[in-house]
Amino acid sequence: MSVPEANSDGLFEAVQGHLDQAADRIGLDDGARKVLSSHRREVAVSVRVSRDDGSFDVYPGWRIQHNGARGPFKGGLRFHQNASRDEFRCFSALMTWKTALLDVPFGGAKGGVKVDPKTLSVSELEQLCRAYFSAIEMMVGPYRDIPAPDVNTGPREMAWMYDEYSKSRGDSPAVITGKPVGLGGSLGRDAATGRGALFALDRIAHSRRWTREHIRVAVEGFGNAGAWFAQLAHQMGYRVVAVSDSRGAVVNPEGLIPRDVLAHKQRTGSVTEFKHADSIDGDDLIGVECEVLAPAALERSIRDDNAERVRATLVLELANHPVTPDGDLLLQDRGVWVVPDILGSAGGVTVSYLEWVQNLQRERWSEERVNGRLKELMESATDLVLERAHEGGVSHRAAAYEIAIERVAEAGRSRGWH
Repeated sequence: MSVPEANSDGLFEAVQGHLDQAADRIGLDDGARKVLSSHRREVAVSVRVSRDDGSFDVYPGWRIQHNGARGPFKGGLRFHQNASRDEFRCFSALMTWKTALLDVPFGGAKGGVKVDPKTLSVSELEQLCRAYFSAIEMMVGPYRDIPAPDVNTGPREMAWMYDEYSKSRGDSPAVITGKPVGLGGSLGRDAATGRGALFALDRIAHSRRWTREHIRVAVEGFGNAGAWFAQLAHQMGYRVVAVSDSRGAVVNPEGLIPRDVLAHKQRTGSVTEFKHADSIDGDDLIGVECEVLAPAALERSIRDDNAERVRATLVLELANHPVTPDGDLLLQDRGVWVVPDILGSAGGVTVSYLEWVQNLQRERWSEERVNGRLKELMESATDLVLERAHEGGVSHRAAAYEIAIERVAEAGRSRGWH
């Protein structure tokens, strides 16, 4: 699957456009608009790594905090060769709106390092994690800024960073989420983004009186979020007809068994050539005939140059910013519903919040309790978005932004910020 060149220039401007449009509709005053349009703090760091051959490399890194009116900053850390300041500015703002929409007491942040982690050994990667977290240590803390995993990071990397912080600050499991379960990570965290998206989809399906077995689902991106979403959707009776990864896609109109596709990918490195499906080019997945298309890969996968190929009735955003503003307008003009990323991908940060609560209380919740609370929060947010969109005659993205912006603006006013 080809992905547009990950030059992230303009990402923040796209999210800012959603803010401006929502602010106009709800009559947001100029003072509040200025506060919500700016970032609280942006820090750039240099991350030095001693290579196994004795040489040194230095990688640029960032931690960007957008708005903390509703609580500590919260957001993931990604390691990617195309990471940039603009990208992190965009995603930190998205986290502000996402946490507000789900009504969890966090603000928004994002960060990471511009590096291809595949070029590092395990020991070099550990050095990178520890050096980066040490560089941003003054910004983070259980009541200040709580990072989490994102692209190319996971429980192992979070454990190294947690340990690095604890060396100087004492044992503080609530400083970071997405940790291994043995170090205070929450049960249910691995599946949280996919499960949360499914809760939202199921609520929408119920509101539209759709029958699960008649809903065909195509999933672009078969990483953690996409794979879990596909497997859980299949278990609940949805028909998953296509999935893709960076090498290509497979499709079977009669339905795939995602668990078997995942096992095939783990053996071969890709979903392609799965024996119970036809292999197609990854770019062709968005044109597969289905009711639900779930983009779960990287940003900007549906754009003005390919949105006309979408044949789904509903696009459920599991990735951050997978539909560009121009693509969004084209989908709207065709009557395609879009469930925005600040709702569709909110399951991960929601369970991160539940992990943080458990860490602060030094408790361990059952997976059933975690999933139950996730379901409550996702369904409540989905219901609010559906109701707002219906009553206001606006898109689901517009409705979601209006709800989130009103909550953050009210918190700022209560603090006396404007």
